[in-house]
Amino acid sequence: MTPRFHVEPALRAGIELPLPDNAARHAQVLRLQPGAPLCLFDGQGGEWSAEVLAMGRKSVQVRVLAHEPVERELDVAVTLALGMPANERMDTLVEKATELGVVAIQPLVCERSVLRVAGERAERKAAHWQAVAVAACEQSGRNRVPLIGAPLPLREWLAGLAPIAPARLLLSLDPQAPPLLRATTPLAQAGGITVLSGPEGGLSDAEQALALRHGFVAVSLGPRVLRADTAPLAALACIGGASA
Repeated sequence: MTPRFHVEPALRAGIELPLPDNAARHAQVLRLQPGAPLCLFDGQGGEWSAEVLAMGRKSVQVRVLAHEPVERELDVAVTLALGMPANERMDTLVEKATELGVVAIQPLVCERSVLRVAGERAERKAAHWQAVAVAACEQSGRNRVPLIGAPLPLREWLAGLAPIAPARLLLSLDPQAPPLLRATTPLAQAGGITVLSGPEGGLSDAEQALALRHGFVAVSLGPRVLRADTAPLAALACIGGASA
């Protein structure tokens, strides 16, 4: 398989440029040699064939060749807004959600959140998770990198939502809530879906009521109680399957 790397500057045929540091280290680990083929993408759509020009001790120079208009996105744009799971589970969640096709992830601090970050620490977390998403795109073949927002308090995020927006779904433990697939099928052509999921322990009653007042519709993933890092991925997979 041809190695794939994400680069920040917009690409065009014929230009020469150094690979980003992480990509250069990966290329060196792979022991690529001058003339070796590469696949590059800049997040603007499609991907580019390229070749290695020179391998240095700390840098790798490449030449961009031709553009291929390849897209591997879901038919419906899905944003996950979620109470951040603790420890390294958020890294895995970002990685798997990227592989499954999410377009954006908004980490949230909720009443029952174990992981609580703000200020510079929140910005560092977001930058780390963005790098995780880039690596997942390189591995999975996606050419558009999802945006990972800096963590926000749930109430602040809800207050900033536009009054008119794509469909909004709230993952709920309410046994009376309709199944997600039943709610998703007519929404597949809605232009976008935002899924709100709680942290360990779920959203509080007050938070759920506030979300409903902001236009979210409660849906269920079934009779089993899923972990905070499993539920949003299950929802994303269901929506992706319904829109295929």
